[in-house]
Amino acid sequence: MLNLASEWKSPATDAPSGALRYARPATRWFEALPIGNGRLGGMVYGGTDRERVQLSESTAWSGEPSTADVNATARQYLAHIRELLFAGRHGEAQRLATEHLVGRPQSFGTNLPLPEVRLDFPSEAPVRDYRRSLGLDTGIASINYEQGGIRVTRDVFASNPHGVIAIRLTADRPGSIGFSLAFQDGVIPGRIAATDTGVILRGHAYENLHSNGQQGVALEIRTRLEAEGGSVRCVDDKLYLEGADAAVVYVAVGTSWAGDDPGFRTDVLLSAAVDTGYAAVRAAHIADHQALMRRVSIDLGSAPADAAALPTDERRARLASGEADAELIALYFQFGRYLTVAGSRRDSPLPLALQGLWNDGLASSAPWTNDFHLDMNTQQNYWAAEVTNLAECQEPLFRLIETTAAHGRTTAEEMYGAPGWVAHTVTNAWGYTAPGSGIGWGLNMTGGAWIALQLWEHYQYGGDEVFLRERLYPVFREAAEFFLAHLVAEPEHGWLVTGPSESPENWYLAPDGSQCSVSMGATADRVFVEAVLRICAESAELLDVDAELRARIAEARRRLPPFRIGRHGQLQEWLHDYEEADPSHRHTSHLSALFPERQITPRDTPALARAAEVTIERRQQAPGWEQTEWVEANFTVYFARLLKGDRALAHLTNLITDASEANLMSYSAGGVAGAAQNIYSFDGNAGGTAGIAEMLLQSDGSEIELLPALPADWRDGHVCGLRARGGFTVDLRWRDGGLDAARIHSSTAGKTRLRYRQEVLDVKFGEGEAVVVRSN
Repeated sequence: MLNLASEWKSPATDAPSGALRYARPATRWFEALPIGNGRLGGMVYGGTDRERVQLSESTAWSGEPSTADVNATARQYLAHIRELLFAGRHGEAQRLATEHLVGRPQSFGTNLPLPEVRLDFPSEAPVRDYRRSLGLDTGIASINYEQGGIRVTRDVFASNPHGVIAIRLTADRPGSIGFSLAFQDGVIPGRIAATDTGVILRGHAYENLHSNGQQGVALEIRTRLEAEGGSVRCVDDKLYLEGADAAVVYVAVGTSWAGDDPGFRTDVLLSAAVDTGYAAVRAAHIADHQALMRRVSIDLGSAPADAAALPTDERRARLASGEADAELIALYFQFGRYLTVAGSRRDSPLPLALQGLWNDGLASSAPWTNDFHLDMNTQQNYWAAEVTNLAECQEPLFRLIETTAAHGRTTAEEMYGAPGWVAHTVTNAWGYTAPGSGIGWGLNMTGGAWIALQLWEHYQYGGDEVFLRERLYPVFREAAEFFLAHLVAEPEHGWLVTGPSESPENWYLAPDGSQCSVSMGATADRVFVEAVLRICAESAELLDVDAELRARIAEARRRLPPFRIGRHGQLQEWLHDYEEADPSHRHTSHLSALFPERQITPRDTPALARAAEVTIERRQQAPGWEQTEWVEANFTVYFARLLKGDRALAHLTNLITDASEANLMSYSAGGVAGAAQNIYSFDGNAGGTAGIAEMLLQSDGSEIELLPALPADWRDGHVCGLRARGGFTVDLRWRDGGLDAARIHSSTAGKTRLRYRQEVLDVKFGEGEAVVVRSN
């Protein structure tokens, strides 16, 4: 039974978050260590003959804004394609949709990788006692080794307060620091020059695959060398330092994305860092970073006795061989939080893209670009933000949603003749909202609705009424207006459905024998239309506005189609029980009813929850199942919501061992979705972290469930600092596989229901009050 208790002995919530450790330098991108300040990122290789810091910057985009992306004939053919689909003439509808409904992006663009900063060292002496690490608690990549009898140390970090990357080099013998400083050439079009204080690259983010090779931001990358002693000379496009006691290389990047002068920005940032001094820059970085990272601590249990001394890549290999390592899984949890802190901050100009902040050059040269996918990936990038106490890291996403909604008004009018706003499968740095350029993936018309749910998540966790009134409600009111105008009655039952639209990236076998993607009333659309209408109505009621709109919404919600269970016992992906053209397909967007939504739950809708589980099982059992990083993260959160912790842990382990690399960064597997090789994708890391949180804590605004899906392998542990909807912060401790105690702090006065297994306890809170409960 759950009982109130009087005492809570909490583990220190500022405990270090762990570190990634390696015994050799990185030789490839997936071994390098990521650093970032929310705008400027770097991948640190830690070489002994050459240090490489491969740069990326969130606004380094090719392309440009465009207002001519909607197919000019779309609105003319929309009603006819609907009629064909309702009449069962699927093949004909598919052909017309391919010709008339896909978008015509003029200058979509992509985020592009930037060159490496290269420091070449003259010594060729043997290296011994090499160590390389990334401190998640400090945000500093450190390299330490002995060469020629000299102990060499490098620290590399990206400072958010000062907007620069800092590379600090020291040695235990005076006068032994020397290197050449240069940029990698040929990555972007531009000119490189050296001065007596640094190296400068001026160029443009141009490429020919996703734009015409003449569209893109202007940019400048500039370094500033500050040496203690020694001599400096420049030759051609390199800078040479000899005989210094220590040195710092600062790196800044500026672009014209927001209308800024790139050179002015880099000059201001570098001058400020130099004037502040390295010690103060470092201290400000650590304080800023720890203020976010130290909000949550976690202990999922112990590791094998010798594991703590092993490099991270070796521990990951052991986990893949079947050896349990709860400490490594806890490290993966904190690594997902670290990447969120490093990649997305309150002042970030853009949110996390498909590759987060770190661009390996592969996604931007693939057909699908390094953009913002609105049919799963961008949402998954931010799943962990609220629950793991990083709410402000969503701010750049909220700004992009608002930009997209503003541009989506034009798409709603031009393509659908409807009020409000709409966005489809992808968007870019300028808020693109038309369908994508290809059928089968580009016509998902609820991508904008799906990403807008992050606004509601933020409100549910924090309860900020100003945010609700000024930012959330305008977006949802216009989204609801669009769908109310767009929905049409299907002829058999009179249900209101969307369409023509697609269940993201998936195809079905139509009764007329054709293979189709376009349909009316795809289940995923039903999930997000219901969510938009519900949230709009709830928000309007909270704000006491728009009574007539609320009445229209209530009538429309009553007429939405029910979820349907198909002939195999699966949750139907389409309105009718079509067979999947590809049973192994990676997308299961209709299961968004289970997560992030709660339209299906094992307690309230057990038959539908079982149908969702059957859907997962059928996907996995199909030959050639597309086991990508974000799919494993999806299945982790799905099984957590289904209250099946051991199955959630199995998929989480697969994510770490089969879909994450040596540096724990997740990847989309080569051979899937047209990828020629493994390509880094941020979503798996964030989704994995969210999955762990869901296994330990779930909430819906009226109830908080403690340890809902605790795996048997996590016998003893604790987590402190997780957030629950309703304005709560929760600390948990468990022993022998069961709840020992929990501390729940409320930021507002109110009440909630606590649940643990079959036990429930209703608790009232005063503002700022905390209660402790135990299970006996």
